Amino acid sequence: MRDDTWLFQKLDEIWDGHFSDIPQHNDVIIKFGRKARQRLGSIKQETKSIRDLANKNRKTIITINGLFKDPNVPEYVITATIAHEMCHYAHGFSSPLDQRFENPHQGGIVTKEMKVRGFAKALQLQKKWLKEVWPRYLEENMPARQTRQRRKRIVIRWI
Repeated sequence: MRDDTWLFQKLDEIWDGHFSDIPQHNDVIIKFGRKARQRLGSIKQETKSIRDLANKNRKTIITINGLFKDPNVPEYVITATIAHEMCHYAHGFSSPLDQRFENPHQGGIVTKEMKVRGFAKALQLQKKWLKEVWPRYLEENMPARQTRQRRKRIVIRWI
């Protein structure tokens, strides 16, 4: 069953097998988040107060799309998503490590890093699945919401 414990084991497996050279200087939490059409995952540092902004030991939170709990989503899609977020961590984005680049996706650095770390096949399969299956999967599992009709605005002009 895919739950937060399963995700944590997946993160451990990826970190130990592919990111073992990256030190973990803070707590890293991984969890399923809300269901989303476009965002596969995200990484951020926990901030509870202004004081936390300067604190390098605050927790890193990796959130994975809630739709990925479904066993019909291939595991390589989740693996590639976690590896993507781990690349951000390794590059110093939302982690206590020194930030190595100005922009988190500058010049395709995440894709390059994933390939160097052995995720080329997972990345290729993920891209193919997202292109060929994801749109239909979304239609079946997350239908578009009906948009509200807007009220007509009445403009009153004073003479």
